Amino acid sequence: MRWLTNLRLPACRAAGQGPERRWRLGLDAHDRIATIQALDAGSQAAGIDWGGDWLSPAGVDLQINGGLGLAFPELTAADLPRLEALLELLWRDGVEAICPTLVTCGVAPLRQALTVLAAARRQHRPGRCRLLGAHLEGPFLAPARRGAHPSQHLCEPSLAALEERIGGFRGGPEADIALVTLAPELAGCTAVIAALRAMDVLVSLGHSAASDVEAEAAFNAGVGMLTHAFNAMPDMHRRAPGPVAAALLRSDVAVGLIADGVHVAPTMAVLLQRLAPEQVVIVSDALAPYGLAAGQHRWDDRILTVTDGSCRLEDGTLAGVTLPLLEGVVRLARWSGQPGQAIAAATLRPRSLMGGSAAAETALLGLALADTLRWRAGDAGLSWKRSA
Repeated sequence: MRWLTNLRLPACRAAGQGPERRWRLGLDAHDRIATIQALDAGSQAAGIDWGGDWLSPAGVDLQINGGLGLAFPELTAADLPRLEALLELLWRDGVEAICPTLVTCGVAPLRQALTVLAAARRQHRPGRCRLLGAHLEGPFLAPARRGAHPSQHLCEPSLAALEERIGGFRGGPEADIALVTLAPELAGCTAVIAALRAMDVLVSLGHSAASDVEAEAAFNAGVGMLTHAFNAMPDMHRRAPGPVAAALLRSDVAVGLIADGVHVAPTMAVLLQRLAPEQVVIVSDALAPYGLAAGQHRWDDRILTVTDGSCRLEDGTLAGVTLPLLEGVVRLARWSGQPGQAIAAATLRPRSLMGGSAAAETALLGLALADTLRWRAGDAGLSWKRSA
């Protein structure tokens, strides 16, 4: 067995007062992680010294809308080669799996996209990012909080409307639909939430005008996440706490964060991490121009302008980003000074929401070393590379 020693593992939990624990791991003859052992303080176990670098699984992105000019709601069978190229790009960018996000669109394009994604999921191969179940962001959204979602395709929540859109598709992390974002305060949403949870679909509050009281009722009804916290929802206010405050008072609601410094100011991102380190989940919210140059790009029948990684519509509405998921980790680590927590927020916490383990020492067992990430903190900040 080959050993690596003096490495750190990321963790979602709050940082302790002392130095982070060091670990060593043993690799079998196929370079798979066979055992992980905690080191006693000050001990020097034999093995290749990692010098305190972190080891993590690759990233999992629960909110990504497309890339290389491809918008997921517009997928057709002819787009499979470009979709495969995008999945290879994501793998190179350190992402192991995604929930391809379908923003509000017509019924026929939605069902067609789900069908194409199912076909692509069956064609997975090594060296490509895996397709988890889709993330349906809409159409049951509050009109006043729709952001960049086209108003003509918003829909009042009902079981009939849900069946029209996803009838015949399966729910679950590894199935057709893994995640649905909706505004739970809308009439009819309670029944929709119950139906989605019965399908093993994670439900997230987003593009919502919910108060803290309405958000708490939604969490009690089975909503388990916030979609891009602070965006397209009420802010925290001393007399109107809103859904973010309601989520932070619990331990069972994940808090999605776009860590670009534009959607959420760095100070607020660090505040979220300090208040709820076990709940924060970094997402990219990358749009179709991800992987392309800055400038103007088409998004359905609209024009997106990409500048410094941010995407805006012609009226100035902030629509998303073109930054890789792991860039959010680098930025949050720089702002907070807590690299281990930032790494966990894009690798372990989203994995746990999709049915995996939130503990690095469990999530890493059995993985090929080449499928993991090595993180190093230096004068220029946090950086990563494939471990082998």
